[in-house]
Amino acid sequence: MPYLGSEDVVKELKKALCNPHIQADRLRYRNVIQRVIRHMTQGLDVSGVFMEMVKASATVDIVQKKLVYLYMCTYAPLKPDLALLAINTLCKDCSDPNPMVRGLALRSMCSLRMPGVQEYIQQPILSGLRDKASYVRRVAVLACAKMHNLHGDSEVDGALVHELYSLLRDQDPIVVVNCLRSLEEILKHEGGVVINKPIAHHLLNRMSKLDQWGQAEVLTFLLRYQPRSEEELFDILNLLDGFLKSSSPGVVIGATKLFLILAKKFPHVQTDVLVRVKGPLLAACSSESRELCFVALCHVRQILHSLPGHFSSHYKKFFCSYWEPHYIKLQKVEVLCELVNDENVQQVLEELRGYCTDVSVDFAQAAIFAIVVVQTFRDLVWLCPQCTEAVCQALPGCEENVQDSEGKQALIWLLGVHGERIPNAPYVLEDFVENVKSETFPAVKMELLTALLRLFLSRPAECQDMLGRLLYYCIEEEKDMAVRDRGLFYYRLLLLGIGEVKRILCSPKSDPSLGLLEDQPERPVNSWASDFNTLVPVYGKARWATIFKHQGTGHCGPELPHTASFATSGHLISEENKERVQERPDSEALMLIPNCQLTAEYFEKTWLSLEVAHQQVLPWQGEVHPDTLQMALQVVNIQTIAMSRAGAQPWKAYLSAQDATGCLFLTELLLEPENSKMQISVKQSETKTEILNSFISVLETVIGTVGDMKS
Repeated sequence: MPYLGSEDVVKELKKALCNPHIQADRLRYRNVIQRVIRHMTQGLDVSGVFMEMVKASATVDIVQKKLVYLYMCTYAPLKPDLALLAINTLCKDCSDPNPMVRGLALRSMCSLRMPGVQEYIQQPILSGLRDKASYVRRVAVLACAKMHNLHGDSEVDGALVHELYSLLRDQDPIVVVNCLRSLEEILKHEGGVVINKPIAHHLLNRMSKLDQWGQAEVLTFLLRYQPRSEEELFDILNLLDGFLKSSSPGVVIGATKLFLILAKKFPHVQTDVLVRVKGPLLAACSSESRELCFVALCHVRQILHSLPGHFSSHYKKFFCSYWEPHYIKLQKVEVLCELVNDENVQQVLEELRGYCTDVSVDFAQAAIFAIVVVQTFRDLVWLCPQCTEAVCQALPGCEENVQDSEGKQALIWLLGVHGERIPNAPYVLEDFVENVKSETFPAVKMELLTALLRLFLSRPAECQDMLGRLLYYCIEEEKDMAVRDRGLFYYRLLLLGIGEVKRILCSPKSDPSLGLLEDQPERPVNSWASDFNTLVPVYGKARWATIFKHQGTGHCGPELPHTASFATSGHLISEENKERVQERPDSEALMLIPNCQLTAEYFEKTWLSLEVAHQQVLPWQGEVHPDTLQMALQVVNIQTIAMSRAGAQPWKAYLSAQDATGCLFLTELLLEPENSKMQISVKQSETKTEILNSFISVLETVIGTVGDMKS
């Protein structure tokens, strides 16, 4: 939408661009052009100065040409009558003596998304492929793929493909990699670029001259070549050996996959390679990049399928930190559960005892670490079930000892997550809010925003006023853009309602079961080698197949679930019980749909309007642990509407689920402490006896499994 007064702005810019005095001053002229680009990126329609901007391209100033090319590529499709003038200007620049200008002009010309441009760009591309300057050849090779896409479904130009294959022997390594990418795009309907023996050996010999991105790309293409003899195979492996020590995780993983695929008939070679990449993978698991850390953890889990205990001596590398996001904690716990053995479990628990009882200056940081790990390890040993409560009782007064930014973040995080158990939590956070203007670390301010919003959900009366003051400061007065954006995000999230805030902030905690410690059969490396260095370890094989199928049919991939699937999360339900849940007859089969979110008001209204369709009692011992039960229910697509805290008497939970036919299942769980029995009441929106029995069977399995985990 044009801004107020846009016509006056365009007139002013046009006048400035036509002013001969400004044109004579190169710096002032460039500043005017920068103003045009600035207004363009802000949404103002400045197409009225198209003619003047085309004239401005007649300069030797490279920066000015870049700005003008950007403008022309944006507005040429909107000005078809003037676009020819822009094309003529770019064609002329494609013959400029300066190779930088030639490359920029060719790249810009191929970015013009308008009909009829193909006939103008074909000759400049062919000239660029034979250009003496490597930069122009790089651009021209990628331009071939762009031109092919502009032609749509037309036949592949055989002469162009032959020219690109010949450029695989170009002296410039970037030209070689760009050729591979362009050929892959042009020949995608024919199976992609063909890697034969001469090409494979040429690429292997050029690998050392490529940058890290190019090496990772070439390693992927080399997967298509199969050596013809054992001698050739080991020659190739010797050439690849050095890339297992690369500083780039992408190159290391790519080389590892190529080793595993080529050496599929030599298991001892595969094992030796996996041992050698242990160091780079551990380094990636400790990376500051969350994405790299998560992917590395997924690949570590995949390796453990074939080499159980492969990382046991480095189990401390997989301890969780309080600041790590939920999905990384979940993966680390999965790895830890597979690494725990008789030798290290006692050391882990002894360390946790020290964290939970140590009230010292460093407690603000150590306690956070202990709480996260104790909660995730309680299904392994059940040694410290009251650890969280004890830490929360010891916390008051620790804020006086915390001075550094990391300690403040740790304290604030704990007050936000467990503030409902800490009586003075709002007042400690209020001190931070009062002093927020003098706080110098943006990370502390962002942690304070999140913690206060979390605490507001459980103690709104005490936090509403200070939350409003903090949001006002962060949005109106804060200078750091990251803090301001976080404040705006939370403010807009609050406008959507408390339910949406809870859904975003109150994600479920990981809760692995003892079933993970059972002996699992080793899988051969070849069963998963082809999935290595892909998205399969991240999504799981079944889910990635679904996503890939949707992408292949032109649809976007399905939305990520709010909880991890069996492929990426802990086995909250054992394999035997999972089969019982999933095995259903083909007729009247129960298929619960994921992400069926009902509001509490709609649930209450529907619950009161329906009759109880089924009621039964199941045995139960001890307290209910809500996190464990909620995670297990979500695995089978049963959503939690409301649930009592642990230790509440009586304990209640209200659940909802919906099958593929639209039938709703509303459930009430009631646990009376004196009876030691769990009462289940189910209401159904449509009378379907067989589906109801199937739903009851699923519910029984989940509750029975969680009960077994407890005992």
